[in-house]
Amino acid sequence: METSAAGPGLRERKKLETRLALARAAMRLAVEQGIENVRVEDIASAVNVSPRTFNNYFSSKEEAIVSLGVERDQRIADALRDRPPAEPLGRALVEVFAEQYGKGGFDGDPEMRDRIRLMLSSPALRGVYLQRLAAGEQQLAEAIAARLGTDVTTDAYPRVLAAAVSGAVRAAVTHWVVSGSVGSIPELIRRSVAQIVEGVAQ
Repeated sequence: METSAAGPGLRERKKLETRLALARAAMRLAVEQGIENVRVEDIASAVNVSPRTFNNYFSSKEEAIVSLGVERDQRIADALRDRPPAEPLGRALVEVFAEQYGKGGFDGDPEMRDRIRLMLSSPALRGVYLQRLAAGEQQLAEAIAARLGTDVTTDAYPRVLAAAVSGAVRAAVTHWVVSGSVGSIPELIRRSVAQIVEGVAQ
């Protein structure tokens, strides 16, 4: 990866921009036309690249759409590792999730709402989405284990806690969307995670 002290180099930034543009085009077209009517060729054309370029980034249109949430999973795990060591684990989890879902104006972002509605309505997307969730929970479990000084291969607790917290966040986000996006999603997630981690003080 081409990087510098200031961050990714120009080539890497362009690759990231192309990947994000393809993902957003895939989602926009799926919302407008129905995912079953969208072809890889349509997505590539919307971004002025070839289908081959699309395939360099994604194996399917479903993976492209789901990828919009993958970066958040990594940021959450990284942010948990960066929290003050003396902070109780439960509090750290609450703050990390509330902060990450508050970034980028999630409350007023129709792109996010549209993506979640697609996940809820498309069987094809749900399968890929579940794979992404499993990967995200693994990252979170490893971050929890690192904070506790334990190992996910020998201690089940980090995986159990990661799955419970991720489930609470998923339920909160789904509720927010199906209820008409009423209220603040960061605050709803803060309350939901707090209910799960109550008493977790390690």
